[in-house]
Amino acid sequence: MSIAIRVSGRIGKPVAEVFDAVVNPTKLSGYFTTVRGASAPLVVGTTVTWWGEIPVEVDEVVPQRRIVLRWDGSGPDDKPAYKTRIEMNFEQLDDGGTFVTIAEDGWREDEAGRKRSYINCEGWSQMLACMKAYVEYGINLRDGYYRSEMKGVPANPDNI
Repeated sequence: MSIAIRVSGRIGKPVAEVFDAVVNPTKLSGYFTTVRGASAPLVVGTTVTWWGEIPVEVDEVVPQRRIVLRWDGSGPDDKPAYKTRIEMNFEQLDDGGTFVTIAEDGWREDEAGRKRSYINCEGWSQMLACMKAYVEYGINLRDGYYRSEMKGVPANPDNI
């Protein structure tokens, strides 16, 4: 069994707008990948780059419903390296808003895996809050949020 996390929240906009805020690299760079951006739209079978250095493999995109990604879950000392799986689900609510759930799993059950899962849980929670502010109000909450990003360096487990 591997370590898994899940976060969720409501964004007060229609699912089409919320989904587009994730797959559209310009929008994603406006609230999440703010340092060095996102390289391309999320298209099945491609690998995009977030923050100018993190490869993200796109496994599934179901418009306005689900996005499945994979990225490196291991640290520099993990042998062999491994990937974690991220699943984002988008549910249109009766009130016109969208309920977003982000789950990530696949970390090894060791101290390094636990540490990385905790950091990513923080990061996905922060992404949802920033997405809400950006999509609903056009505000970028992430700008200057992490010490590293204040210096123009993407956040990672070693420099947050």
